[in-house]
Amino acid sequence: MSSAVLRHVEPLLTIRAPLFAGLGAAALFAVVILTIAVFGKADLQPPLARGGVTPAPAEALYPAAELRIAPEEDEPPVIRFIEPDGAEEVQLAGIEDRFASPRAPAAGSDPADAEARHAAARPDPAQALAPAPLPGLSENGPNGLLPVIPPNGLRASRAYARPFHGDPSAPTIAVVIGGLGLNSAVTQAAINELPPEIALSFAPYTRDLQTWVDLARAAGHEVLIEAPMEPFDYPNNDPGPQTLLADAAPGDNLARLEWVLGRTTGYFAVSNYLGARFSASEPAMTQLLQSLEDRGVAFLHDGAGRRTVIETAARATNVQYAIADRVLDEDPSPTAIDDHLLTLEALALQNGASLGAGFSYPTTVEHVRDWARSLDMRGYQLAPPSAVMARRRLQARLAAEARALEPEPEHVTDNRWSRPPADASDGGEHAAPAASSGH
Repeated sequence: MSSAVLRHVEPLLTIRAPLFAGLGAAALFAVVILTIAVFGKADLQPPLARGGVTPAPAEALYPAAELRIAPEEDEPPVIRFIEPDGAEEVQLAGIEDRFASPRAPAAGSDPADAEARHAAARPDPAQALAPAPLPGLSENGPNGLLPVIPPNGLRASRAYARPFHGDPSAPTIAVVIGGLGLNSAVTQAAINELPPEIALSFAPYTRDLQTWVDLARAAGHEVLIEAPMEPFDYPNNDPGPQTLLADAAPGDNLARLEWVLGRTTGYFAVSNYLGARFSASEPAMTQLLQSLEDRGVAFLHDGAGRRTVIETAARATNVQYAIADRVLDEDPSPTAIDDHLLTLEALALQNGASLGAGFSYPTTVEHVRDWARSLDMRGYQLAPPSAVMARRRLQARLAAEARALEPEPEHVTDNRWSRPPADASDGGEHAAPAASSGH
């Protein structure tokens, strides 16, 4: 029995010594740690390697910073880095700076950068138009200065227009941007960033309107003033106060037009704001265009209406006018705007000149600006709308003169059908019966 027990216990006795040795070492290590925790110092320095790389002292790592420990009552110590006055950038000793400097923000993403770009795009004094009003071109009205035709016959449509001396044989494109003045940021961008050949049309409700008009003319842009006109869904869609109405009394519309004209000075033309119903009324359009012709002001329509009514009223009053070939941003998506700009190029090739109208959407201003930069390299020339107006007016006059010089066509009568029945030599198929000679 005892031998059997010893036979089973013998394997355990062979590992007893190493087991006891390991337990003893662990107990000794625990006693040492406990002793250090209770009686030892917490700021023991690690041993320095001899003959190897030594860590840099704290003074070398942080030469410009002072490390302080600021204990607080009932709170754990707080470690703070205090930068001394006039300290240079901290450079860790022995460590190479491999981090690249932060990239500058993209153009336009930083307000400071945008301001710098605006400053760089200040108007060229050589492009500036004469300050308004010009002597003799205005008179006092009930709400401000109104344009007039002086005795020498000079008109606002010519005096306030931008001069143009382009190539008559080159395909010409003109663009007007409307709705300006209500958003100061977009208005400033249009004045400073768009080429001076692009005309700017201002809403009559703009605060400090004359200041904006002066800035636009100083940058070389010819200016238009917008007349609010009645749309089909008026008054649900209300263009604003002093809207010209299709069924209003002539005196009422004249007073409203004079309010618009008196808001500022320096414009060469009036443009429409909305007005689908108003421009479909020939009597209303005729009265409006006659009033503008009497004051020497041109008229530009954005093309969103019945062209035949506008053309008929313009011919009846002999006013200088133009109708835009395309509204650039009826769909204000970038793709649609680009497509309409390409259409203007095609129309300029086909007809010699084209005219586009857009609204003061930021997208419209940006795309027109970028499109115009390379226009001359593609064989086109950018012209102010007044130049396209004058070109079309001249073409219409030359065409009318050419038609007047054409000889009237002779009316040739076929004698076979006009002979009397008695003169007919036979009773062939062309002989007319005596009872139905036609005379």
